[in-house]
Amino acid sequence: MSDNNNEKSMGDLFPDLGPEAPVISGVAHDRSEALATVRGVPNEPGMAAKVFTELAAAGINVDMIVQAGSSAGLADISFTVPESSVKAVENALIDKHEELGYRAFDVDTKVGKVAVVGVGMKTHSGLAAKFFQALSDHGINVLMISTSEIRIAALVPLDQLNDAVRALHTAYGLDATQVEAVVYGGTGR
Repeated sequence: MSDNNNEKSMGDLFPDLGPEAPVISGVAHDRSEALATVRGVPNEPGMAAKVFTELAAAGINVDMIVQAGSSAGLADISFTVPESSVKAVENALIDKHEELGYRAFDVDTKVGKVAVVGVGMKTHSGLAAKFFQALSDHGINVLMISTSEIRIAALVPLDQLNDAVRALHTAYGLDATQVEAVVYGGTGR
């Protein structure tokens, strides 16, 4: 594969989709997510690498990641994992507490991920604004955000996941009877 493929849009790479392909082709959701937050890790180079190296060594698949620093020289690192990995995450963090030097950690299993997917995202403006406005209009709190060239995803409270899916279907003009994609087990897609 040549290097100039890196600069091509999804439309260039998949010309058979044609100009009539919808910008947003579907809404996906995953109710098997868990949100873990490691609180008070030293905010210094290499700490995120240490945390995720330990999780990788334990065979844990991490999806969304957010790090927030504080003025006290500490950071909180939040990430999502498949709910089936919660015990492994807890064990890994407890086992490596001394090496990682964090103050505390917590895990929330009452979260779900909702995403819109489509090949035209890179070339159309306003899609993220529409995504977050639709959730806001329905009083849905966004806990974490992840994007790619073909996807916008948000972690939301699990009890608001169905409302989020419906709100996004409506916002993007997708037929509510259309079969939606369901993402299983934190595949990150």
